[in-house]
Amino acid sequence: MRSLPRIAYFFDPGFPGGTSSAVAAELTAIAKIARIEVHAVSTRMFRDKPVSTPIQKILVKLGLDLIWDAPTITADVVLIHNPSFLKFHTELKQKIIANHLIVITHENFLGPGGNEGFDVDHCLDLVDRCSLALQKTIAPISPYNRLTVKNWLSTNDSSDHWEVLEQDWFNICDFEILPPVASPQDRRGRHSRPGPEKFPLLADMDRCFSKSAQSNIILGADLFLAEKLDRNHWNMVPFGGLEVARYFEMIDFMVYFTAPTWRESFGRVMAEAIAAGKVVISDPETASVFGGAVLGARPADVDDIIANFVRDPRHYQEHVLYAQMSLAAYSTSTFQQIFPSLIRLNHRHAA
Repeated sequence: MRSLPRIAYFFDPGFPGGTSSAVAAELTAIAKIARIEVHAVSTRMFRDKPVSTPIQKILVKLGLDLIWDAPTITADVVLIHNPSFLKFHTELKQKIIANHLIVITHENFLGPGGNEGFDVDHCLDLVDRCSLALQKTIAPISPYNRLTVKNWLSTNDSSDHWEVLEQDWFNICDFEILPPVASPQDRRGRHSRPGPEKFPLLADMDRCFSKSAQSNIILGADLFLAEKLDRNHWNMVPFGGLEVARYFEMIDFMVYFTAPTWRESFGRVMAEAIAAGKVVISDPETASVFGGAVLGARPADVDDIIANFVRDPRHYQEHVLYAQMSLAAYSTSTFQQIFPSLIRLNHRHAA
């Protein structure tokens, strides 16, 4: 036990959706190969929200305590997940002492148009000023996320304080693998938290979930329900209003586009859909994270893509099985194998 590295996690546990699920999966993977502490910080961003369900469950399972607002955090390696939780913070009172401080960037630093995804300089500066570490590293979670990080660093003075990890700190995606259906139907769906950035323009939603489809289910449709949007051919369900497993039973195609000013940094929900045996369609940039496993397209292409798969069930099954094979790259065992290289104290600058 003494030879295992001491790893301290530091984040706001109120993060919903993919961030909390990714951290929970990571804690499960690392618990066997490191000594872990989990530190929580109270921030203005999530001050009224409870600890997310995935974090609650994994702490109980692993027998770990959630340490709130400790004045000092000391470990071999300190991991800060999703620094955007500090964007409304004016001061970080914690002192961080580590050999290696790693900031894992779950959110893109820049949007598609070059706009800043959040106040990156402010968040990184808060972390930089409160920490004493031999190394300070930014860890992108995907190739697209890495591109936004490096483009932001190239035009900001903060690049002098941070190195960029050479390997992607990917989301662990150990989902149950289900076989594709034998005869796919034109049953479409999307699933996300209800933030406005998660949804494309309404015209594109209409193209993605058209009247020609046999069924359309929108899980996380809180904004549309609040507006009393008139779409009789959509089954609109609020976020959390349907078990995800049941949702996947109701669809054969996951169609996932976002606002034109925003992109997913990884797209964990798409990996979940692949594992569930579905064909996944998204914009080319988001799809590129998964190579050919996710189909890159425009909303205007969706009807034809789905029609071709429905006409050719064998092609549907072959694509799903190919996509599922790609998930091995995001497994617990893969992450455990590369983890020592991710946290090592000496690596070359990647920028």
